[in-house]
Amino acid sequence: MDYTQLFIKFSLGILTLIIQINVFGKSNLAPTTALDQLQNYVLGGIIGGLIYNQSITVLQFLLVLIVWTLVVFILKFGRERSNWIRNLIDGKPVQVIKNGHVLVGNCMKAGISANELMFRLRSRGIYSVEKVKNCIFEQNGQLTIIENDEDNIRFPIISDGQVNEDVLELIHKSNAWLEQEVTKAGYNSTDDVFLGEYINGQLRLVGYSEK
Repeated sequence: MDYTQLFIKFSLGILTLIIQINVFGKSNLAPTTALDQLQNYVLGGIIGGLIYNQSITVLQFLLVLIVWTLVVFILKFGRERSNWIRNLIDGKPVQVIKNGHVLVGNCMKAGISANELMFRLRSRGIYSVEKVKNCIFEQNGQLTIIENDEDNIRFPIISDGQVNEDVLELIHKSNAWLEQEVTKAGYNSTDDVFLGEYINGQLRLVGYSEK
């Protein structure tokens, strides 16, 4: 075995990992989306699978790392600028409980069984679905639970300039209303808004221009 080539490949793999963490953000250190998980799995597979393969030259190994880094960049860039791409990659949050009633169809679509749903509720100290105002199955597989008596409920209507249509439907508001509120707040469009939250009947916006 050529230990020099092995050392170079290993060093290139670690360097690529460091570059991806610093360029694309540290979300893959604590994955919250499918893309973060995929990024870790594939990069680990590339490094672990090719580093000991002596038929793969250092140049070929480097080209594979560069191609994968470009693929991740394109996917992350597209996800941040298109709801369609974001939903394709990460999926969409699914409401599984509404006003104390289990939405069976949504549970089936999300792939969560009754047993799993109740187990997750019990782990949060909730023993009856009647106590739940809203329960959303997030893209990372976690449940966001809002109880009936919970105050200061926050809904992310706008994320990274993209409108969350499901949240608009949840709060019974329209795109026309949202555009009007965004304009009243001094923004040209939702594209200028980094984060928009609906908090107890009020829309609060944070623009990209704010430091």
